[in-house]
Amino acid sequence: MKNSFKNLSYAELKVKRDDLKKKYMEFRFKKVIGQVENPLQKRTMRRQIARLNTLIHAHDIKEQKSARKVAEV
Repeated sequence: MKNSFKNLSYAELKVKRDDLKKKYMEFRFKKVIGQVENPLQKRTMRRQIARLNTLIHAHDIKEQKSARKVAEV
């Protein structure tokens, strides 16, 4: 699961991150109510969101560098 995000496009990364954020919020509400079977899933979801954010940020930096190179030329 760790490396499954690397082959996704930028748009797919953003959609996946938004989907995971929604699931994370729903999970938090379920945990308060007490309907959670696996409480460690919260940690896993948080880490997946962080991985997606890292990949999205890396893509943004790459785009900024390529835009600077084009502007310099």
